[in-house]
Amino acid sequence: MMSGATMIAAPALAQVSPTLGVEATTDERRRGLSWSEGQASASGDVLLPVGPVDASARIAATRGSGRHGGADAVIDLGAGTGWDVGAIRLRATVTGHLFTGARGRIDYVEAGGTASYGIGPLRVTGGAMLAPSQDAIGGSNLHLFADADAGIPGTPVTLVAGIGHSSGGVDDPVRAQRLRPGGDYTNWRLGIEHRQGQLTLALDYTGTDIGRDDAFGPFADARHAGDRILGRVRFGL
Repeated sequence: MMSGATMIAAPALAQVSPTLGVEATTDERRRGLSWSEGQASASGDVLLPVGPVDASARIAATRGSGRHGGADAVIDLGAGTGWDVGAIRLRATVTGHLFTGARGRIDYVEAGGTASYGIGPLRVTGGAMLAPSQDAIGGSNLHLFADADAGIPGTPVTLVAGIGHSSGGVDDPVRAQRLRPGGDYTNWRLGIEHRQGQLTLALDYTGTDIGRDDAFGPFADARHAGDRILGRVRFGL
């Protein structure tokens, strides 16, 4: 027999519905940089809303990435919240990046925010993510970005585009190459997505203005910081 407290808690718990997803990609790329040695990667993620806050976790294969000290996988643990100001949606997040099988201290954390505005099938988002000075990344890292996506009316096709710029302070020139090979750089992305129910098929072109001659050290992995076309398949639950 349930107690009164349990009976009260049960409906509240029933309202908390996690969102799950699995994805396969030909290259785990973030901000134009490969996190999987330019190789195929698989990932799984979960998003759990708890009142005004949501908690998230994602694990992705990094395939012995030199950028991340030979790590086999990265676990991204995040928390965020959002609110509306008129037609603009604001959101604040904090994310910790934890690496398994890495050599040395590789984990780091970053936080930031976004502002989004939608009109019809078009949505635009601008934001910033700051990783304060940490030994694991050789200083600080600031990433500014703007993204846009637009669904083509009457079709399951969405066009996506984005541009970003990474800069920051340097305490350790070798470690700083990890997130900024060759120094401050700009990245971009153009893509197309086919969304049908819970299944998404996508094709992306990503690129950077990183010069290989300026990158150095074991963390730079400049071979995998150039232009690349990659495919993605995602299934949401």
